[in-house]
Amino acid sequence: GFSERGAGWEDVLSGAFDLGGELPVNPDGGLKAFGHPIGASGLRMLFECWLQLRGEAPAERTIASIAAGRKLALTHNLGGAPGECVSFVSVVGSEPTA
Repeated sequence: GFSERGAGWEDVLSGAFDLGGELPVNPDGGLKAFGHPIGASGLRMLFECWLQLRGEAPAERTIASIAAGRKLALTHNLGGAPGECVSFVSVVGSEPTA
């Protein structure tokens, strides 16, 4: 995970997941802030990654590490009806891999 076991609440309170934190989460407010476009949720998340990685996100939600040259983003999307579930993780960017 992104936090040590049992310490997630401390990371939230410390601002680790805020825009200026170590690992910003939902810089655009998340999918509910956009009316949760069913069927297009994954595309909406990838669009935000695209804006961030190109340096075109509005200033009020620009991720500091992206602005400083970090070029890697991750999206995670779950969906489906009872009995059917889809899970999708995308890692996009241009950072060299080890």
